[in-house]
Amino acid sequence: MFSPFILLARVLPAASDAHRLARRQAVQLGMRAVAPHLLALSAWGFVSGVAMVNYGLSFWQSMIMSLWVYAGSAQLTALPLMAAGAPVWMVFLAGFVVNIRFVIFGATLYPFFERYSHFKRLVLGYLLTDINYVVFVSLFRHVRQKRRTVYVWTYLSMGTAIAGAWQLSTLAGVLIGDRVPREWSLEFAGVLTLMAVVIPLIKGRPMLVTVLVAGAVAWLGQPLPLRMGLFISIVAGIAAGILSEKFMTKGTRT
Repeated sequence: MFSPFILLARVLPAASDAHRLARRQAVQLGMRAVAPHLLALSAWGFVSGVAMVNYGLSFWQSMIMSLWVYAGSAQLTALPLMAAGAPVWMVFLAGFVVNIRFVIFGATLYPFFERYSHFKRLVLGYLLTDINYVVFVSLFRHVRQKRRTVYVWTYLSMGTAIAGAWQLSTLAGVLIGDRVPREWSLEFAGVLTLMAVVIPLIKGRPMLVTVLVAGAVAWLGQPLPLRMGLFISIVAGIAAGILSEKFMTKGTRT
């Protein structure tokens, strides 16, 4: 299986003993942080595998889509359109709109990885998911490491663990997907997965405001085409969280 962790490890510069120790500790930190979320993520991956088979994709088509797209929400958005015979441009546009949140995520993570080349950041970008973004930001939002390699190895360990769990669970869903009726609507498990990740991380008013605003806007934006409500809710939630944090900081100073 393709491993961005191994690929990036080969292109990163050699390290001293002290750096190797720091890397090992960073990898352990990432693994511990993401481990509680792997079971819920695997459930979502399984659902994605079942959905691909139920919508008519073959085994190899399903696995190629899983490896190439590697985005559960985009896959579940594209599949009904593909089954309905929608134009290719519409399928790509819908996937783009659903995944446009990763532009915001990437911009948030840029300060942590700005010293790396474009190629290395592309490898890191492949590993970017909702779960490792939320967990990574919660780990380092208010902590600045002297050795910035801690960031990349923590991120790599989380991303590789998530990618492995996702692909294996998707494979399981693809293998037995034809035995699961479409009427069960297992796609809702994706929502439950993200809730299981986000709710334990709600600590403090800014995070609570972010979640409430994003959830409300997403609910109100359901009628919008191509799931534009999802993108608008992300922008609204981030803006509300930033404003809430600024007001809290200003109130503390006064």
